[in-house]
Amino acid sequence: MRRGAATAHGTDAEARFRRLYADHGRAVLAYAVRRSSDPADAADVVAETFLVAWRRLTDIPSGDQARLWLYGVARRTLANQRRTERRRVRLAERLRRELPVELAAAAVTPSGGAVMAALGMLAEADREVLLLAAWEQLEPAEIATVLGITRTAARSRLHRARVRLREQLGDDAEPAALAGPMRCEEAR
Repeated sequence: MRRGAATAHGTDAEARFRRLYADHGRAVLAYAVRRSSDPADAADVVAETFLVAWRRLTDIPSGDQARLWLYGVARRTLANQRRTERRRVRLAERLRRELPVELAAAAVTPSGGAVMAALGMLAEADREVLLLAAWEQLEPAEIATVLGITRTAARSRLHRARVRLREQLGDDAEPAALAGPMRCEEAR
């Protein structure tokens, strides 16, 4: 019996939500369109507004007050959208300022050109383990965490990748180029 009551309540909630959307969906869309610079943003506002309405269906007043309640939700959704956009713009500006400096600092020296060329000839898995060790300065145990493998497997992969890199470099192999900021592979 209880299960039937839940089904009837669910049906009532769906019917109320459908009426709410039918009665006020266009008004909320018009509200959002007049306040958005992009129709897709307005559509997102409407979708988010009615998602909140579904979740809080029992909190929504009846009659014309429902439209005002939905406008309030749409208003807060628009404010969140604008905050998110401002954060995105600030981040993009910061990256435009900082990225050239970071790239210059990480630039490969002329002697590193041979290493980069040799890295490019390795399999992706070898390249990744070497770069995690050299560029990110991770220990084999940390590499294991990133790759989702055991410590032993990480040490083994790192060793084999270094051997393959030495083979690619041939006579050009410089010990410092192979080790970089990497630490020794002592057994742990």
